[in-house]
Amino acid sequence: MMEANQPQRVHKRTCCLCEATCGIEITLQGHAPHEQILSIKGDKDDPFSRGYICPKATALQDLHNDPDRLTKPVKKMADGSWKEISWNQAIAESVAGLKKVQQRHGKNAVGSYLGNPNVHNYGNLLTGPMLLKAIGSRNKFSATSVDQLPHHVASYFMLGHQLVTPIPDIDRTDFMMVIGGNPVASNGSLMTVPDIKNRLKAIDERGGKVVLVDPRRSETAKFSHEHLFIRPGQDVLMLLSLLHIFTHENELPALPDYVVSADLKLLSADFSPEITATKTGISAPRLRSIATQWLTAESAVCYGRMGVSVQQYGGLCQWLINVLNIVSGNFDRPGGAMFTAPAVDLPAILAARGSRGHYDVYRSRVRNFPEFGGEFPVATLAEEILTPVDPAVGGSQIKAMLTLAGNPVISTPNSRQLDQAFESLEFMVCIDTVINATTRHANIILPPVSHLQRDHYDLIFNNFAVRNVAKYSEPLFKPAVGEKEDWQIILSLAEGLNTGSVKKRLTNWLTYKTIRWLKPKGLLNKMLKAGKSGLDLDALQKQPQGVDLGALQPCMPERLFHKDKKLQLTPDIFMAELQRVKDELLAPQQDGLLLIGRRHIRSNNSWMHNSQRLIKGADRCTLMINPQDAAQHNLVDGDMAAVESRTGAINVAVEITDELMPGVVSLPHGYGHNLSGVQMQNALQKPGVNANDLTDDLLIDELTGNTALNGVPVAIKKVQGEAMVLKDAS
Repeated sequence: MMEANQPQRVHKRTCCLCEATCGIEITLQGHAPHEQILSIKGDKDDPFSRGYICPKATALQDLHNDPDRLTKPVKKMADGSWKEISWNQAIAESVAGLKKVQQRHGKNAVGSYLGNPNVHNYGNLLTGPMLLKAIGSRNKFSATSVDQLPHHVASYFMLGHQLVTPIPDIDRTDFMMVIGGNPVASNGSLMTVPDIKNRLKAIDERGGKVVLVDPRRSETAKFSHEHLFIRPGQDVLMLLSLLHIFTHENELPALPDYVVSADLKLLSADFSPEITATKTGISAPRLRSIATQWLTAESAVCYGRMGVSVQQYGGLCQWLINVLNIVSGNFDRPGGAMFTAPAVDLPAILAARGSRGHYDVYRSRVRNFPEFGGEFPVATLAEEILTPVDPAVGGSQIKAMLTLAGNPVISTPNSRQLDQAFESLEFMVCIDTVINATTRHANIILPPVSHLQRDHYDLIFNNFAVRNVAKYSEPLFKPAVGEKEDWQIILSLAEGLNTGSVKKRLTNWLTYKTIRWLKPKGLLNKMLKAGKSGLDLDALQKQPQGVDLGALQPCMPERLFHKDKKLQLTPDIFMAELQRVKDELLAPQQDGLLLIGRRHIRSNNSWMHNSQRLIKGADRCTLMINPQDAAQHNLVDGDMAAVESRTGAINVAVEITDELMPGVVSLPHGYGHNLSGVQMQNALQKPGVNANDLTDDLLIDELTGNTALNGVPVAIKKVQGEAMVLKDAS
């Protein structure tokens, strides 16, 4: 037990568990290496988050102290058990295994998958591409095509760069329309916005309005003036109807000189709100009322997130949201859709190296999907492993995998198929801290240090922030002897897979000699100095609470990355996709139930369920269903229901609520930690069911390759047996 007179210290850092980037203060007591965390609370001095934190931040210590966290490499033995091995052996066997597969089957026989946590780790962002280049395979996949690819495709074709994303200027807007997003639960997504509740309240306090469009009356509805139910997958029709109202029934401001556009009035002619109402569930008068509020507000912005991205027309939805923000005169102006000026301007740095993104340079072997940004849709991963090579077509079947901080068996569609695919691999290496549903298939697991043992800077999320900020956090704890940071593991593998001059460069980096600035921290300092903020690493280290660089500022057309400095409002790729929507409009209405996802503030994807602090309370993995649909299926609260789709079936407890519109059911994502061999002790107490056992790898946004996790047709029936007692899970 720690004595009361032991020394205490306060450590300031950024919580890196979600996109909000909240500032925290961690109070510790004792002497290193035996210091204990006394408290984690919001940092009131942080100029961005202003003292706000959510429950996830307090669980950082749980993740660090997780009894299931690996600290040494492990190797799977012939009997399925795991044995600790040395780093030298682990790296050598990992490199040898990957090389052996490529020698037998070709370069593209090794696939890679990068999970969500990589974007919260600047060391991985800087070094990961070197490892992928060393592997040399085209078969690259990531979590990007699970939930956000439509944003990047729209940015690439409209603005000229896949990472230049319009951000809602929430702190100055007078009207905000949120479509398919739940920022109160997510803390924002592709909109870095800590303290979202108070920011939404501030819109009301200055006389503005927030409108939510969602098949579920979510937590964000409590901070909205109006909520509209919409049928899953029909957002594109609603957006086209808004464009129809804007262009056919209103006088719009002239487009800026830098905008190149086709005839929007003609494009939207077939989508009057009277025509689309039966599909969307939103009446024409109500949609016209929303349009009027939007166009008469002093400033307005539309923000669409997961619900509009993870559907079969996700790419068109994100394009149309940009179009509506632009034609309404709310683009690149205070209170509208704006752009960041980050201290490390990652898009500009990449563009200077000739990398703005690319599309359809090559295609996937089985379904012939175009790559985007060098990656294939993750919905195609299982088939690339399971489908033998057709000699007439050629190509390489994936025979080995490298995963980096990802759990695709839980987080991608048709999970059971991917589970089977991974089981069939000849070799697999995972860089991860736990044995989970994905890493259990590995031959070697290489565990990096915990979140609290590495430094932190937000390379990605400062590009999506609603205010320009910069902050650097030192490590809280030093890695123990024998532990390695992610970037050290990554470059050790890259060194083993590379030869010649590249190998020499990587060796210098690994040994910290000769080229000191090549370490991630040194690279970060160089990028800061190259920016326009006037900051460097020394300046940030002197202000651990963070630096406020000011509100978002107009920057067009300078921020455009097309060579002609034009904004392409109606790229050909979107025009071609519109024909599919016209066909959909004429198709008969689908009967039956449609599945959507949901998020809870106590979780984040698939990796937050091994914290007692976060899983305590009632089970949150329930099937939400409207009372009308529950009665039709003879269900009451707590009943077990069998839910079935094309790809699988699950049994789950029912939660009846009028939060959902009729015809829609909802399951949270990220659960299902009950597969054989998964050794996550706390998660197994409340494993839940995996919603991605029901989602369909064949249901995909044809335009972007993003998975369509929402609007999945399902059938349900009551399972006879004892019902569960549901309690408040707040």
